[in-house]
Amino acid sequence: MLFERIESKGLAHYSYLIGDGDRAVVIDPRRDCDVYIEVATREGLPITHILETHRNEDYVIGSLELAHRTGAEVLHSAYDDLDYGYGGSMAEGEVLRVGRLRLQPIHTPGHTLGHMSFLLRDATGAPWVLFSGDALFAGDVGRTDFYGEDKLEEMTGPLYDSLFKRILPLGDGVIVAPSHGSGSACGTAIAERSWTTIGLERVRNPSLQYRARSEFVRNVARMLEYPPYFRMMEKLNLVGPPLLGPLPSPRPLSPHEFAEQAKNAIVLDTRMELGFTAAHVPGAISIWENRVPRWAGWFLPYDKPILLVSESNDVSPVVRALLRIGYDRVKGFLSGGMLAWHMAGLSSEAIAAVTVQELCHLLDEAEDVWILDVRSDKEVKHNPIPNAHHIHLSQLPKHVAEVPGDRPVFLFCGSGVRSTVAASLLKRAGWENLTVVLGGLAGWSSVSCPLP
Repeated sequence: MLFERIESKGLAHYSYLIGDGDRAVVIDPRRDCDVYIEVATREGLPITHILETHRNEDYVIGSLELAHRTGAEVLHSAYDDLDYGYGGSMAEGEVLRVGRLRLQPIHTPGHTLGHMSFLLRDATGAPWVLFSGDALFAGDVGRTDFYGEDKLEEMTGPLYDSLFKRILPLGDGVIVAPSHGSGSACGTAIAERSWTTIGLERVRNPSLQYRARSEFVRNVARMLEYPPYFRMMEKLNLVGPPLLGPLPSPRPLSPHEFAEQAKNAIVLDTRMELGFTAAHVPGAISIWENRVPRWAGWFLPYDKPILLVSESNDVSPVVRALLRIGYDRVKGFLSGGMLAWHMAGLSSEAIAAVTVQELCHLLDEAEDVWILDVRSDKEVKHNPIPNAHHIHLSQLPKHVAEVPGDRPVFLFCGSGVRSTVAASLLKRAGWENLTVVLGGLAGWSSVSCPLP
């Protein structure tokens, strides 16, 4: 028997591969789907079916890509409005047999109207694992704001019914296998528990403590941040994204080729903050490599090609991360990196940086310092910096006019890496007098501006 969870780091996306007898099934696959084929082949099982819990909002579903490469049948919720042109659907009452195992669809609306969970029963017929999609997470429940504020209560009520009338009665011993883990944009409080059960969630999930339907709706129905790239995910996942085939390989570009193409492209620099602040290609946007899945969809447009600057010539991890959220136009990378750029005699830009101790010294010397804090609301609430101006990094493009352009601006976050992203965005928009603060809260020691 085969049971494996595949994690797409950065997006905190979980997909699952189960198999027994003479078939294997993939649930909510990612777009770069070679991993499922490799694992199934290793186990000697053909992938025969692909199941979707719902129309995903935060990544490009890989169902069509995987079906094209394996011949598997795509089955999505019979209550969704997907139109792939082929494949089929599943409704309650149907059963998919996987060797000795059985998969039973359970309609669990709330996150989306057509949301479907899948209950896996073991060889004896006992409930074993619930693939809960975005209905139930470890420590959180699915967001219900995708249909707009005027539909919040209308969607949150059915989510209560799905949780308390469909999922919890399955039994405390049932393993919960959601589509996302901690850090996903599909929840605000997903716990870091790698695995969980219905019983554990019944006791420890804050949203499941609201036993009355009205109390649940009152506390759970809320509008959350909506990354702009979600709109593209909706579009692609409604009709199916373009097929990829083998993983695309961007061309290595000489510095002069890179400079010429950069005139009509977005330059994404995935190096860490010290390298970027010291020297970068003019106009580049900084997003360090392991946070490309988290932030690229907030700041990169879809209508321009992308060029990469990285620490090495292996840009495949970044390419994968971008493909998973629909950025297919990664055209090349700077061969040899910034060393080659400078050796070619091309000019670069830099951003000033100071340690957090230096900033604290400026504050204690009564310097008039304008601090832009780009941390999240939760971080600021727990450790506010007195007199700092707070704009969460995700909201900076909408509030850039609030940042003064006629005085020094010090950018602060938890470590310095998000500050560098913010600085790159401001510099690209025309701001000049910027300084990234390195070190974050760990080094804060201001006497006149103490932390509470």
